[in-house]
Amino acid sequence: MPTRTVTVGVDGSSESLAAADRAAREAELWGRPVRLVHAGSWRPFPSAAGGRREGGETEAARRRAQQVLRETAERLTAARPRLRVTFEQVRDAPAPALLDAASHGFPLVLGSRTVAGAHGHEDLWAVGPVALAVVAQTSGPVVLVRAGTAPPEEDRPAGAVGPSWGVAPYRDVVLGLGPGRPAAGALAFAFGEAARRRARLKVVRAWRRPPGADPGRDRELDRDARQALRDVLEPRRERHPSVRVAVRTGFGGAAALLTDEAAEASLLVVGRGGADGRVGGVVRTVLRHCASAVAVVPG
Repeated sequence: MPTRTVTVGVDGSSESLAAADRAAREAELWGRPVRLVHAGSWRPFPSAAGGRREGGETEAARRRAQQVLRETAERLTAARPRLRVTFEQVRDAPAPALLDAASHGFPLVLGSRTVAGAHGHEDLWAVGPVALAVVAQTSGPVVLVRAGTAPPEEDRPAGAVGPSWGVAPYRDVVLGLGPGRPAAGALAFAFGEAARRRARLKVVRAWRRPPGADPGRDRELDRDARQALRDVLEPRRERHPSVRVAVRTGFGGAAALLTDEAAEASLLVVGRGGADGRVGGVVRTVLRHCASAVAVVPG
């Protein structure tokens, strides 16, 4: 059986370098090598005779891709000499190539860039069509990393120094769960990531007041939401007794609550939602607004 890897799509951009750095740390946590994949920019183009030929532009693009891969691999191994890194150029278009790579690597890590929001008041993630296509169709987790965020090694609790790192080396892992069928894939992934990081798992659920309900019952509704969440979590807590779990519930929209709760998190984990081949509306909103890395998990 081929060795499982942590796979990352690279193209030399600042966002792909941020993704590669994140993938290297994930690989250490998973005990796996990193696989760098560059796709789509050096395919042969049609000749005048209707065939395909390797032109000068194509050859130059191929060399640039090789240089990007080598330099990224050197960047990762310089910081982590024991890390195993492989790299590959793929002729396919980026989305199919990354989907194929994701089937051999778990998780897949991709970068997202920061752009100014409306009137410059808010930073948003620019999640491109390739990343969205991969998130919508992949059978495994995809971790989306914002360029310009702190390296994973610095992702420790605020104020943590010295020996305290041995207790909690990472900030919280946050898991968003809706009120419907439990997202088994997201649950398993989030508990595993919290255990690997020795971090607290904060599980978040938003709730809304039923039509015509008395606002005076809000405290009761919140209590019911917390109990329902604890019931869903109990089997996983029994399998991961070392993971400290906190439950957060709140009235209002799920995307806003998740974005707020994950503002200082090491990782936000969400189920993909939506029908096959689509990404749910809550996930799309979270991807545009959340400052932390986001893992989108199918199932």
